[in-house]
Amino acid sequence: MDGLIMHAGTPETGLGAAPIIVGVDEAGRGPLAGPVVAAAVVLCKPCVAGLDDSKKLSGEKRALLEPRILRRCAWGIGVVDVEAIDRMNIFQATMLAMTLAVSRVVATLDCEPEAVLVDGNLTPHGRTPDWRWPARAIVGGDAKEKCIGAASILAKEHRDRLMRGYHAAHPHYGWDRNMGYGTPAHLESLRRYGPSPLHRRSFAPVAQLEMFA
Repeated sequence: MDGLIMHAGTPETGLGAAPIIVGVDEAGRGPLAGPVVAAAVVLCKPCVAGLDDSKKLSGEKRALLEPRILRRCAWGIGVVDVEAIDRMNIFQATMLAMTLAVSRVVATLDCEPEAVLVDGNLTPHGRTPDWRWPARAIVGGDAKEKCIGAASILAKEHRDRLMRGYHAAHPHYGWDRNMGYGTPAHLESLRRYGPSPLHRRSFAPVAQLEMFA
């Protein structure tokens, strides 16, 4: 399906006999450019040490934790691109990215989870046709549940890496620093150079520039 990318991995260590709990978080709802990315993680036994909300961790700490999570946990990543975001809106794109991520980790494990814990106040349940799992939204869940914290790290690191790659083709906008968010420098570059193919036309700052171009 156009605009949708999925990745998945299985752990080197066992998951144990406990019920399967999936943690889900996203990165990239607010930026003016780039995709939205969601990650789903089932923790290994023993758990990776140092997990927390990715926003509370330094870049160096996230860079250390990401390969440990990828190696020792079951995980799935869903990416929804800019064209799909503009077509369906960012909320629906985020719900879809979460659904893709959980689909991948469930397929990798070949078993259904007992519950899916989603950071925030809403879940994809009833909002995305392919969502079929029991879900619970947890406000601030990335700091409260380690599986969500692990998902927040994977989602942010994956998206940041994508934005640094896009920066090479579109260096005017500083995506290697702002990751597509609407910083003053990014907005000034938008006014000077206009939007790139990776800018979200449905977002007001970009749409307004095009309107008056």
